Amino acid sequence: MGKIKGIIGAIGCVITAATATVAVKNAIDVQSDPKAAQKGIYEKYFKRPLDFFCAASATVVLSPVFAATSLLVRKKLGSPVIFAQDRPGKDGKIFKLYKFRSMTDEKDPDGALLSDEERLTPFGARLRATSLDELPELWNIVRGDMSFVGPRPLLVRYLPRYSEEQRHRHDVRPGLTGLAQVNGRNALSWEQKFAYDVEYVRNLSFALDVRIFFGTIAAVLRHEGISGEGTATMEEFMGNEESE
Repeated sequence: MGKIKGIIGAIGCVITAATATVAVKNAIDVQSDPKAAQKGIYEKYFKRPLDFFCAASATVVLSPVFAATSLLVRKKLGSPVIFAQDRPGKDGKIFKLYKFRSMTDEKDPDGALLSDEERLTPFGARLRATSLDELPELWNIVRGDMSFVGPRPLLVRYLPRYSEEQRHRHDVRPGLTGLAQVNGRNALSWEQKFAYDVEYVRNLSFALDVRIFFGTIAAVLRHEGISGEGTATMEEFMGNEESE
């Protein structure tokens, strides 16, 4: 019920933003490049306020889901309930990403963490399959670290491994979901993911965000692309030949 309310609230946000965007479009005279001008208006004036309003509303509406998930994580995996990690955001600025824990902290005899496959429990796998582990990222959206839609925030150590083209994924705020997530998610290669990320940056628009939003709901319900081939999550990105 909480998830349904959240979806209804988000749809209301979409409708409100659509009305506002159309009003602004009709109020200005765009002669040289209407498509580019509309994109700039949405990105500059509407995307961030829309993110804040929808994330704050979803946090309130989904608070029972937050509470229930927190209790389950505490019971199944122990403390801490929240996993926090540095991730690069817009322009490469580092921020703390928050998620519900889905793995144990088991280590080998030398004190190194075991592989993701060994630490991911059946409960954690279900959390990931339903994307409930991503709920705390609503706080990142409220804070302005992230957006609802944008390239997913990856590991800090990947920053020097990107090609010049791939670095454009950091021209916008990272997202809770993105174009790559509705086109295969972790079933994609890194090159395919980054190509979708850059495509999103270059074509960012309200219409594209709406399409990705509803596509994400469908992908989550179908449990698509949760893990990469032969891995519990996704193999590490080691860089490109052209950037080495």
